[in-house]
Parts: sequence; structure tokens; C-alpha cells
Amino acid sequence: MRIGLDVMGGDLAPDPILKGGLDALTDFSPDDRLVLFGDEAIIRAGVEAAGADTSRIEIVGSTELIGMDESPVEAVRSKGESSMVKLCQMASRKAGDARLDAVISAGNTGAFVAAAQMFMRRLPNVVRPGIAAVVPTFGGPVVFIDVGANIDPKPEHLYQYGVMGSIYAQNMLGIDQPRVALMNVGGEEAKGTDDLKQARDLLRDCEHVDFTGYIEGRAVFDGAADVVITNGVTGNVVIKLSEGLSSGIFKMIKREIDSIDPALAATFEPVVKKLYAAHDYHEYGGAPLLGVNGLCMICHGSSKDRTITNAIRRAMSYVDAEVNESIIARLDAVEVEAG
Repeated sequence: MRIGLDVMGGDLAPDPILKGGLDALTDFSPDDRLVLFGDEAIIRAGVEAAGADTSRIEIVGSTELIGMDESPVEAVRSKGESSMVKLCQMASRKAGDARLDAVISAGNTGAFVAAAQMFMRRLPNVVRPGIAAVVPTFGGPVVFIDVGANIDPKPEHLYQYGVMGSIYAQNMLGIDQPRVALMNVGGEEAKGTDDLKQARDLLRDCEHVDFTGYIEGRAVFDGAADVVITNGVTGNVVIKLSEGLSSGIFKMIKREIDSIDPALAATFEPVVKKLYAAHDYHEYGGAPLLGVNGLCMICHGSSKDRTITNAIRRAMSYVDAEVNESIIARLDAVEVEAG
């Protein structure tokens, strides 16, 4: 397996990104390769300082960098020597034997999505790819799609997100029959826009999706669904709100226990750490852009070394689980079913 990593992407790059990539080498088989993209001098110095096994590392130098605040499409078109563009070019079929099985970046999300669609292209029958993020909730992990790639989805896009999100939940989370819900302002049939109602009808008529209807925000964290479909703006707001809320709750609990009895805080520390880990987005690594021909794993801009390590592990599991092959087969069946 060949995994490509954008060492220069992310708010904290390059040091924690490179460290996270090198730490993941312990999970590699002798035939696996980690392909590092970015400033060649920085990467070589970091690899040497870490004493990493260079037999499983390749380096692809780049001379340009796409900033977090740049216009995505314009940056991809004008910066062909950037690590992100080179990453996605090597994930395309044109790369031949050098093709990457997965590409990972914590850089500009919009640019990464644009580069992936431009060079990797879409899977057969996919109309619009969407980012699928796993959100830890009190009822277990929930797949949110989309969380940033498509801010104005059409009914068919939302419908396909339900199909692809269901497969992701099955293959990656081990949920036999994922319950799929469409986010709305309420559960009543009359509520929502015309697009939401059309998407609801498409999902309801699909035999390959266990569609449970509309879901409102407060029900998400109660475990009412395993897959939640929404537009990119709402999805992105929800996951970032949940990240901030989770972090704030655990800090508040720790502060309150410390103020009551420091000894009690020491006793409860292992429990708090275990609960925090279960609700920490760094544990999930990254979110795949479902629907592209390959694997584009998008990481949080504030990714730490362990975030990247976990993203690489998740990427390898994604390829082994043949998620894309399942998406192709399911969408083929859906097309046949539709006539």
C-alpha cells in the first residue's frame, strides 16, 4: 500500500505532521510505503533526526505552498508545484505504478477537495463527492455527511450521501444496518425546503438504505441515527460545535473536581481521560471525501502528531475494507433499481 502525506499542510505543520507520519510506520508491512510531500530539505532533516526506517519512505519535493486562506480552485490551478497538488496528481490513474492508494492532508480543505476532484476524478455514478466525518456522541459514533465539500447540495447529492454514508458506517464502524436520517429543523413531514423533501422521498424509496426520516440537532447525540445527511455548512458547524463542547465539558469537569478535592481528581483522572479519548476528534484522524476515485483523507487544520498517525491507520483500514468498491457496487444496484 502507498500512502501519501502532505507534510506542509496544517496550522502546525510541518513538525507534528511529519512526526505523526513517521510514528505510523510501525503499522506498515515491509511492502507498504509512506510518500512524504513538501519541502525536501525539511523532510529529509526531520526523517534523519527521527532515525526513521528510510526503506519504507519516499520523498517528493515541492516548491509551493497553498495557504489556508487562499481561494481553493485558483490556488490549485496556479500552484502546480504545491505539495497538495502533487499529492493528488500521484493519486490519479495517470500515475501508473507510482499511484498512491490514499492521500492525506491537514491543509486548505477547499483546495484539497478541488485538487482531488480535478485529478483523482469521481467514482462511477457519483454526482458530487462529500466529506464524511465520524462524530462521537453519547449514543456511539455517528457519520456526518457532508461537512464542508458541498454547501448547496441538490436532492440527488443528499440521496447519494445517504447511500455512501451507509456503506462507510457498515465497512468502517461495523454497523450491520446503519440507520440513516436527514437533518432538518424538525421531524414533521411538512417541515423543510423543497430540496429536503425531494431528498427524503428519494431516500425513502431506496431499498439499499435504512432511512428513518428527518432528524433534528438535539436527537443526534441521543443515538437516534448512525448516519446523518446534511449540507456542508450545517455539517461543518455541527462537528466544530461538538468538538468545542466536548473539550469544554471535560475541562469544566476537571476544574470542578480539582476545586473540591485534588486527591479525588487524581482518583478520577483515568476515567476522565478514557471518556475524553472516546469523544476526541484526534482519535478519528481524518474524514474521507467519499465519492472520489481513490482515498482523499481530510484532517483538521489543528492536527497534532497523533491525529496524523490515526488518519494514516484509518486510511489503511479504508483501503483494506474496500469501501470504494462497495460504493461502486451499491450505486450500480441503485441505478439498475431506478431503471
